[in-house]
Amino acid sequence: MTVLDFEDARAAVARHARVTPLVRAHALSERAGRDVLLKLENLQRTGSFKVRGAAACLEALDPGERERGVVACSSGNHGRAVAYVAGRLGIPATIFVPGWVDPVKVAGIWRAGADLRREGDTFDESEALAVAFARAEDRVYVSAYDDPRVIAGQGSLAFEIADQAPARPASLLVPLSGGGLVGGMAAVFRRVLPSASPEVIAVSAENAAVMLASVRAGHPVELPEAETLANALAGGIGLPNRHSFALVRDLVDAHVTVTEDEIRAAMRYAVERLHLVVEGGGAVGLAALLSPHFEPGRPVEDGPIVVVVSGGNVSPETLVRVLSSRARP
Repeated sequence: MTVLDFEDARAAVARHARVTPLVRAHALSERAGRDVLLKLENLQRTGSFKVRGAAACLEALDPGERERGVVACSSGNHGRAVAYVAGRLGIPATIFVPGWVDPVKVAGIWRAGADLRREGDTFDESEALAVAFARAEDRVYVSAYDDPRVIAGQGSLAFEIADQAPARPASLLVPLSGGGLVGGMAAVFRRVLPSASPEVIAVSAENAAVMLASVRAGHPVELPEAETLANALAGGIGLPNRHSFALVRDLVDAHVTVTEDEIRAAMRYAVERLHLVVEGGGAVGLAALLSPHFEPGRPVEDGPIVVVVSGGNVSPETLVRVLSSRARP
């Protein structure tokens, strides 16, 4: 945690991201028997929280690094965020994505003016190509999850929640993929805001749970890539992981996994009951809360549950399939 510079990260984020709403979800609060607050990062610039980490990292580059440009690999949202911030700062950006990335995210990367490379059948294959390209071109590689500047930028979300919440949150439900978001937020609450620290619950998609498997193994592991509605959470965490694995291992209080059916039901609930478009990866916190098996560790009197709705970049075709499926939450 000593390498995370939250002060500079917050200043950079303020220049490129918006302060997103924290709203009480009335039906969910009634269902849970306690206040449920939704942090709506699906309304963020570029459609996800990823713009925070991109802003913190790219703003920290020196003039030579900016001139040479940056490289990133992404399942879509990080690439779109890096392309957006790079465009605003005049930094050349090359974004690698695997072939299965949602077309909405691909279109966002194109519109931001980045050089898009659709290479690799899996995220891990695409990331290996991106890292090799960055080294060959002497360009900065902007990791989606294992760069301290990126992690600090994602942690800015914790400061906003602390400022906006009407009471100290008891529990925080955060999507888990590479760990940059939940690791950064947990670090803020533990180090900077210890008196306001909630129970941090990381939520993984059952078909995209590499970080959870790594925590259980005690070291970073690789898993075969599986198809998932939560494709924003797909991909590995890198076997030489230096930062995000340790943060998740040491600072996350509890882990929850959700199934594809639960993610589908949560996406549908978001549209039908909350009037929100939420992608699969952004809906896993909702999916956990809607599960009949979910029990927060802290009691009602300790405060509200905050659910991070982390992204809303989903193609119309995918959303139509989800809405037309039979199951109901």
